[in-house]
Amino acid sequence: MDIEKGEYSHFMMKEINEQPSVIRRIIGKYFDENGEIKKISSRIFKEIEKSDRIYIIGAGTSMNAGFIGKEMFEKMAGIPCEVHIASEFAYNIPILTEKPLFMFISQSGETADLRAVLVNVKAKGYRTLTITNVRTSTLAREADNYVEIHAGPEIAVASTKAYTAQIAILSILAYMVSDKHIDLRKELSKVAISIENIIDKKDYIEDLVKEYLTKRNCFYIGRGIDYYACLESSLKLKEISYIQTEGFAAGELKHGTIALIEEGTPVIAIISQRSISKNTRSNLNEVQSRGAATLVISTKAVKEAGDQIVVDDVYELFSPILTIIPAQFIAYYAALQRGYDIDKPRNLAKSVTVE
Repeated sequence: MDIEKGEYSHFMMKEINEQPSVIRRIIGKYFDENGEIKKISSRIFKEIEKSDRIYIIGAGTSMNAGFIGKEMFEKMAGIPCEVHIASEFAYNIPILTEKPLFMFISQSGETADLRAVLVNVKAKGYRTLTITNVRTSTLAREADNYVEIHAGPEIAVASTKAYTAQIAILSILAYMVSDKHIDLRKELSKVAISIENIIDKKDYIEDLVKEYLTKRNCFYIGRGIDYYACLESSLKLKEISYIQTEGFAAGELKHGTIALIEEGTPVIAIISQRSISKNTRSNLNEVQSRGAATLVISTKAVKEAGDQIVVDDVYELFSPILTIIPAQFIAYYAALQRGYDIDKPRNLAKSVTVE
């Protein structure tokens, strides 16, 4: 995984395709042959275990990964967790619990907004942990502890493999203090295989993009953990294709947003959870009846006739790692057919080093 494009036209396409190998590298780095976690210090385990609440601080894609991490810490480990935008938290700190642990998620480890929070909470004596792709970075050095995501160099401004790597690392940290009711190593291995299965269908996804992504705006809708996946999916599409895209909790559509639906408006639904599948489909029918062009990304367990993109079933909390892959391709091909600079979208930088 060097910094050359090789056979690929763009770094983003190369980095999407690298995600199975990134997951496997993480497995190799953090699990032994028996499925036991290695290379994460007992100090980090104790910091997580004794905290009464985890505060995840992030920005952009890293914050979206943090929302998935919140689900993991609460559902796997039973630890309350909050996710905050770094630029807001730095100057508007909420009431904190007695034993908080602050987790900072940053691809580069140089994000200025996050460092402002880090300096502030460290001055107050709170414990800190950085999750980053660069172990020599400022946030890694200045936090009490750090965990490397091992995604390898990511050149494209729109993050792909760093996002999935961040979620994988968050799952390992949550698993450390859980009742270990699943074989995490095995489940992550399944994810790697399932990502490969989606990559094999990229030409089909390109055809869908040509059919559906024909308007100036687009909406992603989902519920629960799928809603968090929608936030990242919409970010990917807007930042490189410049299509005005928003991710919404599906149930909120009728509280205002449905007024924006008109003939041909693309609405992409992410559906991976059996318990609320029917609810999201009901919302999908509502926009479809108002003229929306609907596209569904679902898992095999909840698929229905007509769903355009169906991904494999994996451990439910890992579904966002799979459902984001088609969304990454959708963003890529939407930008490609518009002739935009995919790796270097306008006005954006890989590392935001100013507040």
